[in-house]
Amino acid sequence: MSTAKPFEIPTEMRDFAEKGVQNARSAFGTFLSTARKMAETVQSSTSTPQAGVAVARGFDYTEQHVAATFDLAEKLVRSRDVQEALQLQSEYMRNQISALQTQAKEFASLQETATKA
Repeated sequence: MSTAKPFEIPTEMRDFAEKGVQNARSAFGTFLSTARKMAETVQSSTSTPQAGVAVARGFDYTEQHVAATFDLAEKLVRSRDVQEALQLQSEYMRNQISALQTQAKEFASLQETATKA
């Protein structure tokens, strides 16, 4: 009869990992903000407003996906076992696939509008 304890991650290690995820989230937010400002500058010199809308929506989608990914990372850091981590990953994938389908439909609609204009 085995009485082996399951592997546990020390609290200090979890705290360190969580801070790392928070720092990465902050750094990526700064990067994305700078990229968005640069894109807005480029858009102002573009003659088609539809292109600007598509670029803006692309940044919005990127922010949504990155936020979801960082949320997953934070949850994984706090997960108690492999089964919980796999459940979190599965839920994340379902949500991302659904979001991508919705976004693809919206981009197709934007493309259609741009073509008509």
